[in-house]
Amino acid sequence: MSIKSKYITPKFKEKTNPKIGLLALSTDLTIEKDFNSICHNLPLDVFVNRIHNENPLTKENLLKMYEKIESITEKILPGEKINTVAYACTSGTIAIGDDKVKEKIQLAKPGCQVTTPITSAIKAFNKMNIKKVAVFTPYPDSVNKTISEYLIKKNIDVTSFGTFNLDLDVDFARIDPKYLSEVLTNLNIKDADALFVSCTALPALEILDEVEKKINKPVFSSNQTLIWDTIRSAGYKYSVEGFGKLLRS
Repeated sequence: MSIKSKYITPKFKEKTNPKIGLLALSTDLTIEKDFNSICHNLPLDVFVNRIHNENPLTKENLLKMYEKIESITEKILPGEKINTVAYACTSGTIAIGDDKVKEKIQLAKPGCQVTTPITSAIKAFNKMNIKKVAVFTPYPDSVNKTISEYLIKKNIDVTSFGTFNLDLDVDFARIDPKYLSEVLTNLNIKDADALFVSCTALPALEILDEVEKKINKPVFSSNQTLIWDTIRSAGYKYSVEGFGKLLRS
């Protein structure tokens, strides 16, 4: 006995959430969690793909990601429009060049907005009239030098620089957040307008409010500025509490 299917007319959503594409490093244990911490209750949909990166952290290894950016971006909802694509590597953006990162992403997703940790940080500094920053990273000195040079080229003075001097991405994420808070609180930032904590793998997002209250200055992190710029460019303009002054603005 055959059964004849009854055809039901589908009803589609009248409106869908803006779509965000996140390009995370294959070894990053932090960035996806931080995006979820902020975006899970917002009217935004985040789709992640991971790009292979090699350790140890050197400029040469960072540059190897360049040729992979377009193909990895294409695999985020193939054929679908993405409102904003976030490339989640601070030092990688500087090594490759932010214009080149943007070009590769827009070849895969024409018309999308593109943001990176370091370009979003510059936007955040300009928005809050920050001219001088103290910087903290987990990176080795060879990479720290590129961070400092980039900021100076963007007319941001670097008043001091602290580092854990590590070169393995997975080690960055294993830093104890409570210890990181203590380290950041005790940095010498008296000559700076703000503190910038660089690296998407470093677990800094959850302690930003705490550190800001202790040092009485704005504190920015790679993930915070990246998420801020991503959600704003995708159309979400409201305050988000619990992750520093920037996201409350």
